[in-house]
Amino acid sequence: MPRAQLELSLSMKDLNERQFRGNKFSRSPSKDDNRYGKKEQTEKPIKQKCIICTNQNTCQTVRTRTAQMRALIHQNKPHEVHFIYKTLTDEGHIPSLVTYTTLMTALTEERRFESIPKIMSQVEETGIKPDSIFFNAVINAFSEAGKINEAMSVFWKMKASGCKPTISTFNTLIKGYGIAGKPEDAQHVFDMMSPDNDARPKIRTYNTLIKAWCDGKNLIEAWNVVEKMQASGFAPDIVTYNTIIGGYAKTGDTGKAERLMLEMQTRLQPDKRTWAIVISGYCKEGNMRDAFRCVQDMNEAGLYPNIVVFNTLIKGFLDAHDMAGVDEVLKLIRRFRVEPDVVTYSHQINAWSEMGMINKCMEVFENMLQAGIKPDYQVYSILAKAYARAQDPAKAESILQEMKENGIKPNVVTYTTVISGYCSATNMDDAIRVYMRMMEEGISPNIKTFHTLIWGYGEAKLPSKAEEILQIMQDSGVTPEKETYDLVACAWKGVGLQHEAERVLNSLNGSARGSVGKNFEDPTEGEVLEGINGRYSGSKNKNLVRVPSSISVNRLEMDGRFFGIRLKCSVFCMNRWQARPQLYGRIRTSSKLISVN
Repeated sequence: MPRAQLELSLSMKDLNERQFRGNKFSRSPSKDDNRYGKKEQTEKPIKQKCIICTNQNTCQTVRTRTAQMRALIHQNKPHEVHFIYKTLTDEGHIPSLVTYTTLMTALTEERRFESIPKIMSQVEETGIKPDSIFFNAVINAFSEAGKINEAMSVFWKMKASGCKPTISTFNTLIKGYGIAGKPEDAQHVFDMMSPDNDARPKIRTYNTLIKAWCDGKNLIEAWNVVEKMQASGFAPDIVTYNTIIGGYAKTGDTGKAERLMLEMQTRLQPDKRTWAIVISGYCKEGNMRDAFRCVQDMNEAGLYPNIVVFNTLIKGFLDAHDMAGVDEVLKLIRRFRVEPDVVTYSHQINAWSEMGMINKCMEVFENMLQAGIKPDYQVYSILAKAYARAQDPAKAESILQEMKENGIKPNVVTYTTVISGYCSATNMDDAIRVYMRMMEEGISPNIKTFHTLIWGYGEAKLPSKAEEILQIMQDSGVTPEKETYDLVACAWKGVGLQHEAERVLNSLNGSARGSVGKNFEDPTEGEVLEGINGRYSGSKNKNLVRVPSSISVNRLEMDGRFFGIRLKCSVFCMNRWQARPQLYGRIRTSSKLISVN
């Protein structure tokens, strides 16, 4: 066997021997440890437990660390939450329910949804009874992940446990169905709300449902919700109008969106976000002339364009490959004395990266540093991607060290980008080495990471290794998707073994898929417990969230199931606003500016 192939086989053997526990691979010491620069350990030190925590009380340390975790989330540093949490548990403390809820929020912010089952398992093991806030955090995590079936399963479990759903619960589910592209089901959730209790719809509920219909490009139903909203005594606010205007922009009818914006000025003044939505709509249509005109109109209306608007223009000109237009926007930024931000430069770096012009990327990067703007992880990820595209994965990997030197911890996106660079060069030894480095840093791989490795082995004509990655992926608690099996099958097809490809695809077809409709039927408590646990274990505390062990979770996920729900892998534009003068009421409100890029 050639030396390179032998080393690859050894590295994969070591990889398969390791088992995923938490955020790191761990295994029993072996004679191969010296090969990885590790010393043998004959005995693992016993962790000292906190006496207060073991007596089912929350000690002051847990309260303090939890407050620090929440502060980091407010500071947009969710990735630092895990270090505090790990330190807390390593010191022998037992996290409180508030701690787990905060950690769930951080994972959602980072979009590390694959860790949700692990957190719920830990809550079960501690014997803590979840409250509505924790349930809502779990529902929100599943909703943000696009796993709305699982979110509904948790909703029914919440009711069965005696925990009453709140207005936030319904708002989150409506939002979740909107994210999943299922506005009809969002409407069903809305209809489940009772007007006679605390969970009756509020203006935020109506606006969330309107957004679901607008995201589905169904403006007729969106206007119907506005009618119901008014009938319930709620006047449309700036959020309502911004959502409808955004709906028209999504359908490619930004002209109608602008006319609605002008019409609403009779009673309710558009804010900067309203203008930004219209400008963004024109940019996405490639209509930079009207986008630029709107910036001038916005200025004449007494609203000075902010950096969000200018960044939108820059991206529009970059998408049109109009570098002269970008220069004009940069001149306007200086004229209006608006401070550019990291997004201003990241758009430009990304555009040059896609053109394969790494020198231009570095030129913009240097300009950013000279302007005193500190790069964030996204900028570094773009640079790593640029080097990977330029067939220089070693340089892409050097970005990881540069990030650490500047106090920025590389995330799974950055590592996966570097791995992709090595996979593109069919250098799977280094791809696996970077993967192992990521694991040693305590960073969990996501489905994109595994897809990249599988694709890499396919390119290297090593389909058996690609299938081994599929198994490692399952053992790590990451649920394979149809694309995962397709990639493995393609790897087998690449070496002419069609029957092996069919075997892989047949294993996917064995996974059952069901409909969503049953989610709206209120199941019995036994059905909920059986659905969430796979089987009811007869626990004395029926209010406890029953989550399978890590092995059971993996088995359920391999079967295409999760939380007891089987997974399953027309546009209307109407000029209705012209005939609706009753919509315009006297409302004074404020809104927070967010990026529309």
